[in-house]
Amino acid sequence: MSFFIEVIIPLSLPKTFTYKVSEAEYAFIKKGMRIAVPFGKNKIYTALTIDLHREAPTLYDAKDIHQILDEKPIVNELQINHWFWIASYYMCNIGDVYRGALPSALLLESETIISQRKETIVNESELSDDEFLIYEALQHQSSLKVQNIIDILNKKTVLPVIQKLINKNILSLEEEIQEAYKPKLIRYIRLNEHYQSEENLIALLDNFSKNATKQKELVLQYFQLQAQEQKPISVKQLTETAKTSAAIVKALVDKQVFEEYYIQEDRVNFDKNKQDTALSLSEAQRKAYNEIEAAFETKEVCLLHGVTSSGKTEIYTQLIEKYLAENKQVLYLLPEIALTTQLVSRLTQYFGNKVAVFHSKYSNNERVEVWNQVLVSSEKAQVVIGARSALFLPFSNLGLIIVDEEHEATFKQQDPAPRYHARDAAIVLANSHQSKVLLGSATPSIETYYNATPGKFGLVTLKERFGKVQLPEITLVDLKDNYFRKKMKGHFSTTLIEAITEAFGNGEQVILFQNRRGFSPVLECLTCGHVPQCSQCDVSLTYHKYKNQLRCHYCGYNMAKPTNCHVCSSVDMETKGFGTEQIELELAALFPNKNIKRMDQDTTRGKYSFEKIIDGFKNREIDVLVGTQMLAKGLDFDNVSLVGIMNADNMLYHPDFRAFERSFQMMTQVAGRAGRSEKRGKVIIQTYNPLHNIIQQVTNNDYEGMYKEQLYERKIYYYPPFYRLVRLTLKHRDYDKLKEGSMWLYQVLKQNLSIPVLGPEEPAISRIRNEYIRTIMIKIPGEMPLQGTKKTIQKVLNSFDLVANYRTIKVTVNVDFY
Repeated sequence: MSFFIEVIIPLSLPKTFTYKVSEAEYAFIKKGMRIAVPFGKNKIYTALTIDLHREAPTLYDAKDIHQILDEKPIVNELQINHWFWIASYYMCNIGDVYRGALPSALLLESETIISQRKETIVNESELSDDEFLIYEALQHQSSLKVQNIIDILNKKTVLPVIQKLINKNILSLEEEIQEAYKPKLIRYIRLNEHYQSEENLIALLDNFSKNATKQKELVLQYFQLQAQEQKPISVKQLTETAKTSAAIVKALVDKQVFEEYYIQEDRVNFDKNKQDTALSLSEAQRKAYNEIEAAFETKEVCLLHGVTSSGKTEIYTQLIEKYLAENKQVLYLLPEIALTTQLVSRLTQYFGNKVAVFHSKYSNNERVEVWNQVLVSSEKAQVVIGARSALFLPFSNLGLIIVDEEHEATFKQQDPAPRYHARDAAIVLANSHQSKVLLGSATPSIETYYNATPGKFGLVTLKERFGKVQLPEITLVDLKDNYFRKKMKGHFSTTLIEAITEAFGNGEQVILFQNRRGFSPVLECLTCGHVPQCSQCDVSLTYHKYKNQLRCHYCGYNMAKPTNCHVCSSVDMETKGFGTEQIELELAALFPNKNIKRMDQDTTRGKYSFEKIIDGFKNREIDVLVGTQMLAKGLDFDNVSLVGIMNADNMLYHPDFRAFERSFQMMTQVAGRAGRSEKRGKVIIQTYNPLHNIIQQVTNNDYEGMYKEQLYERKIYYYPPFYRLVRLTLKHRDYDKLKEGSMWLYQVLKQNLSIPVLGPEEPAISRIRNEYIRTIMIKIPGEMPLQGTKKTIQKVLNSFDLVANYRTIKVTVNVDFY
């Protein structure tokens, strides 16, 4: 009798695959275990078992598995079901979801290993120069990887050379799977048993020669540390305390005075002392907390709509405490990695080492450790803080999901697939765990607020700031009038300069917001008007003064700043527009004695770069923080009295139906960073259009007014929450083929769907990385069955794929693209 397993392969494939196993393997394997399986001609992948059965596949002969990689499941059934829901709802392949969900260290892939056939007698004179170099290298080491051969020959096209050696029967290839995760081992030291007795120890100290004083000092330092710490002493700790090198420790190990041993340690450890002080809520917070509790009795999801600095984090902390007391796991989702820094320090005060963090700035090995801790419901991962990818962790006892700043666009994954929205996927995940979801925001997204107002979600409102602190005073500066009256210095109005000077005089800090990085978005020739463009994308190059280069923010292409125009050779080149880098330089010229730092994608590439900037600002070492939208997301600084928005208009006029909503959210959130302690804060918004509805609504903190106005427009123009949007993006290097293919797809969709289908249109940036782009938008009415419409769309896409002429056109589907 044959035995089979059903697996997911980590490739962009819609199907699962069947493999043959022995009876003993069938009895051992469980759902959620990783299996190395052969796929294709000679590749081996890490597949995931999702089912065991005895039905042979009808379309192909099932291959045997390569090896079993786990002793127990590393993924649970709730996760697998959730992955299939994501694949179905967001119209992507289950292989994409699996690949996106697991830390890449758990997704082993084969690497081609090349070794020499010992039985073949080689005539060296018959080998070409390249062949001989490979053969010679294999005389010194038993095997090579393809990358090693590329390095040896110093050329990229090495496969033909390897193929010739295989044909001559000199080389053999094998696919070898390698475990990427290695536990972190810390080197510790202890005294040899022989010297545990007092007389042997005294004899040892007396025997140290005059030349070995450093060794003697190290032994004495060891005893001193042992008396103080009364716990194992690491080599690193001993060398740092004794201010000596590891070579002296090695010398003592060689003399058998010390013994080395290793202890496995977690890479991420928040070993802070818990504070015994109980969390005290204000009257308004206590009322909101009780209302959330009451809402959770009848509803699965609750929205906490609290103004900025109303103390939402304290309410979350109180709720977490309640769920931890019930022995449940809590997931705390944040839109930006930068926010985890502050939140971890706040939560570890209350929960000690029960807090774990999971996001992409952590190394592979660190993420695997958090994965394993969550899998076994470890004490160290009771509260998991993370960006959207933390949603995929193997929770088995989830009690509460908190989605903080739920309105943020960064909760939606754009590329690569799966293009899921973490907030919506979290609600579905909570439903499968029978747990609760709390959405928190000062400026909720229109969809969430729309769901909360008729009672589908619970709604709790918190209208006052913590400690009765007043909302900041907002001043509008008309840039058009100020430029006309010559009241500008660079991009700073005199009103803003005076306010910054006053803040510095009071020993307070300032935040300046400009939602564009770099020095200037455009470099223009004043003679002929030429603007340097990216060679691969339809976009102008952004000037970065710090590196003196022009850079494309879409594909990374860069070039040195030209000294003269490439078209007319004129030397009159001028920058137009401004970004964070230019603000930082102008500010340094205005206030040369102040410490000014920038926080944008260019300055936060390193693992701890967020921590350095945020800690420096919190410790008042930095006077002014200039930044992009990273600043707008829930950061808490008690000494910031002034926030300046450099240009409110560049957010308002995006070709996007959410532009006004996003602008309101961004400006309100940035303004909320000001005056978070006793003194009332100040916000200065520089704009060319001070009478614009959105800017007036931000000034009056009128969320309801913005919501009603935007809802009215959404209903007229068939947008969410009344309609669901599915966007198809088509890409190809051949402009004519793409145009023809996109028109074919649009017409077939139009024939098969009785709902609005718009397109095919060229987006604002119609070419990226040398690929032309066309988009088709499908609007599905809220009352229409979603699954049936998606099936029709998928059938049309499958038939599009079968047209030989259009097979090379890449089509990506984005459901609910927010």
